[in-house]
Amino acid sequence: MSAIRLSAVEFLNARPLVYGLEKHPDLFALKFDVPSKCAAALHEGAVDLGLIPSIEYLQRPDYHVVPDIAVASSGPVASVALFSQRPATAIRSIATDSNSRTAVALLRILCAEWFDISPTFVKMRPDLSPMLRRCDAALLIGDRALFTEHETVGLEKIDLGEEWRAMTALPFVWAFWVGRPGCVEPSHVEALQAARSQGIAALDEIADRFAPPDEDDAAEIARAYLHDNVGYSLDDQGLAGLKKFYDSAADLRVVPASGKLRFY
Repeated sequence: MSAIRLSAVEFLNARPLVYGLEKHPDLFALKFDVPSKCAAALHEGAVDLGLIPSIEYLQRPDYHVVPDIAVASSGPVASVALFSQRPATAIRSIATDSNSRTAVALLRILCAEWFDISPTFVKMRPDLSPMLRRCDAALLIGDRALFTEHETVGLEKIDLGEEWRAMTALPFVWAFWVGRPGCVEPSHVEALQAARSQGIAALDEIADRFAPPDEDDAAEIARAYLHDNVGYSLDDQGLAGLKKFYDSAADLRVVPASGKLRFY
């Protein structure tokens, strides 16, 4: 059995899901990238399995999901947020991180169904200062959002995970392992689930290792984030939240249609 090719997002929140996979070169060949490029690699067939943003699952009708593994949140997620110069209900324009489709889709849903606004969306590189020079608010994801000190520059941080929970009373699933049928065998699934369990047991070690070295209190922030903001299971509540997300995205024509999950 040859190793399957994996692509994973390079953010801190993905590290517990790939913990120790480098010790299984017989099963996996792993590379890291930003979310949009991880998804593109899977869509193009450059990898067999990708830890990709949840909206990307809808790109192909034959995709399958590795069961019981996800990057999810049941309240504030801290790493996906709108940094705003005004209250959410007064925002007229938003600069969106060009590396994300799931967060942008979620933001469009929240604007329409929760904030009751219809802002202009402008796709930009994830650099907060130029984003806010052009727009009222900026959407950042991943480590940039987590470690931005918004209070020191007088910005409001609107946490998209917290707003989704307030609107739906459901968790939000940000990413999971997705691949084509026939690429993944039971031994791969078992190894991925074991890596997740081992990663959860080593959250402090992961935080200390991968927190930005040039940020004040970064390791402490990273530890709190991995313990308190992120979950790593795809349970019934998570599946219900995912269905609500897909249905809402389809209703707003962010995606052509919702979809049913298929598992390995």
